[in-house]
Amino acid sequence: MRVVMLNFIKYNFVRKFFRHMEKYDITLEELKQKQLDGAEVIDVRNKREYEEGHIEGSINVPEYEINEDFKNICQELHENGIKIVLDGVFNHVGRGFYQFQDVLKNRENSRYKDWFHISFDGNSNYNDGLWYEGWEGCYDLVKLNLYNEDVIQHIFSAIKGWVDEFDIDGLRLDVAYCLNHDFLRRLRSFCDSLKPDFFLLGETLHGDYNQIMNDEMLHSVTNYECYKGLYSSFNCMNMFEINHSLLRQFGPENWTLYKGKHLLSFVDNHDVTRVASILNNANHLTLIYTLAFGMPGIPCVYYGSEWGATGRKEDGDPALRVSFDAPIWNDLTTFISKLAVAKKSSNALNYGSFSSIVLTNEQCIFLRQYNDERVLVAINASEHPYFASFNIGTDTCTDLISGSEIKLNNGMELPGYSSFMLRPFS
Repeated sequence: MRVVMLNFIKYNFVRKFFRHMEKYDITLEELKQKQLDGAEVIDVRNKREYEEGHIEGSINVPEYEINEDFKNICQELHENGIKIVLDGVFNHVGRGFYQFQDVLKNRENSRYKDWFHISFDGNSNYNDGLWYEGWEGCYDLVKLNLYNEDVIQHIFSAIKGWVDEFDIDGLRLDVAYCLNHDFLRRLRSFCDSLKPDFFLLGETLHGDYNQIMNDEMLHSVTNYECYKGLYSSFNCMNMFEINHSLLRQFGPENWTLYKGKHLLSFVDNHDVTRVASILNNANHLTLIYTLAFGMPGIPCVYYGSEWGATGRKEDGDPALRVSFDAPIWNDLTTFISKLAVAKKSSNALNYGSFSSIVLTNEQCIFLRQYNDERVLVAINASEHPYFASFNIGTDTCTDLISGSEIKLNNGMELPGYSSFMLRPFS
């Protein structure tokens, strides 16, 4: 399963992105912020949208035509073999949310006062004459009471509407680490009843991901632990860092944390500095993507980064979430498309075990194995060639990236700044 996050989609040029995405064999599409023919539907990080009172991720827009446009986009995505995962934020709403405005107006007499965490004995920094809990101290975002049955049914009704009208295939849950576990269990059960293969992905940062990624809650979560290790291993020329995380999560020992599970792997996203800006050496761009596609998990390519778009977190969210008029194709996109084909064609890369074969500060080779299929993922982050010694019982491999036949002699020489996905001849 491949994921590409697109920040903006305009219906009048969405087909350009279909052709672009087809080259990546994309099967899952996350729509985070959407723009249809210039009419903004939901910009989930735009204060104006919060003031209009939408739950983040909602498609409940006033114009019927906008819903029709979005339905057409979803239909065409499905016709192109792409599934749709909407960004759902069920932890908090904006101050303009209708039910919260009713509480501000009617106070203790509001029928919605229990939708939020409110004390009428306090005050807010907006001088509302009441205190309410905001998301992590941000009082532009009002935390919902997910123990309240009316709130839960309001959310479930919205999800059912998205499935019935747009036939969406899943949800990416913003700040899933903030959602109570009882709600997540009910959400999983409800979504399973709508579509048996409905996909739930949770945004989480650190800690034990199994707390919310399990058979009763979410199918997958964001692998932030490996995100840091991916770019830091190249910048510090210390492949031991990412190798340690991968062995801890997926290694051969019985105690490893996430063996057999499929976390979302990424080298950047809408909240962090783009990979082309955070890497110290541009020659490492193709190598970091090889690692992301070769390691256990669901590789995610953030829109624009596949052609090397730049953007730094310290310059603010707009620098990370720009709108592109059309996709760009260059050597990096060609390389990533080959990685996508390799990933799709290999059970070992999708479902295989993980073990470390060769490891130095600047080189790493790990083995993915599923039944009789083996794939060696080899990285040389140095500018100099390196002879990697290993014996896998054969002298010939196919590189799944280039399609070339590779001869082995108790190992192989890795050219500087090179990567391979080697499938041994049986």
